[in-house]
Amino acid sequence: MRRVKWLVPTLYIVFLMLPIYWLLNMSFKTTNEILGGFSMWPSDFTLDSYREILTNPVWYNGYLSSITYVVINTVLSVAVALPAAYAFSRYRFLGDKHLFFWLLTNRMAPPAVFALPFLQLYSEIGLFDTHIAVALAHCLFNIPLAVWILEGFMSGVPKEIDETAYIDGYSFPKFFVKIFMPLIASGIGVTAFFCFMFSWVEMLLAKTLTSVAAKPIAAVMTRTASTSGYELGLLAAAGVLTIIPGAIVIYFVRNYIAKGFALGRV
Repeated sequence: MRRVKWLVPTLYIVFLMLPIYWLLNMSFKTTNEILGGFSMWPSDFTLDSYREILTNPVWYNGYLSSITYVVINTVLSVAVALPAAYAFSRYRFLGDKHLFFWLLTNRMAPPAVFALPFLQLYSEIGLFDTHIAVALAHCLFNIPLAVWILEGFMSGVPKEIDETAYIDGYSFPKFFVKIFMPLIASGIGVTAFFCFMFSWVEMLLAKTLTSVAAKPIAAVMTRTASTSGYELGLLAAAGVLTIIPGAIVIYFVRNYIAKGFALGRV
């Protein structure tokens, strides 16, 4: 019975990890070997795909571009959402619930709806093919999500803490930074994680709003097609390297995520 108890989660974890293993396995093969047949490990182990990515400016600039606009978007989204979520959690005003719902409707809309308006707008004001263009476009989706998550955490903090801080002579900025934000640190971590992951995996807006200078890695990966087909080994290696930033973020915020599922609106 005890073995059966461990067998089920073990099989489940193996099932979840199998696609990642297969991607890693393909990244050490040539395209001809991948298309040549089924094998659990490379028969002709090669690092050529990784060498191509790490030495070709087109590839590593794509990774740097993606990381740049993702970090900008995450910082902007959390910074804007913090005061907005505090207002929703602490004050009641005319139309607050309708405004809160309207924010969420922006998050529910597909990115394709906004691709053409953003493209025309950024082309007119000179932001096309810049990192800030993609970061601002992603804010349309991440700020509502961030406000919604943070409001849940902030509502769990008693209002008496605010009043006590004001009685002790704290100004609002000092109270918010030194007292309130540490109390919702897990919520900030969860929010930053979700903002980072959405911006990292979103492809449509990132590809539409960039051309050369700020082209993301997702757009670069689509350029591996040739007359003979896709370079599958190169795509697999790029996929492995694309997983790494998300895995690093999950490692550092894993405790916050656990608290977020337990305490917040996640």
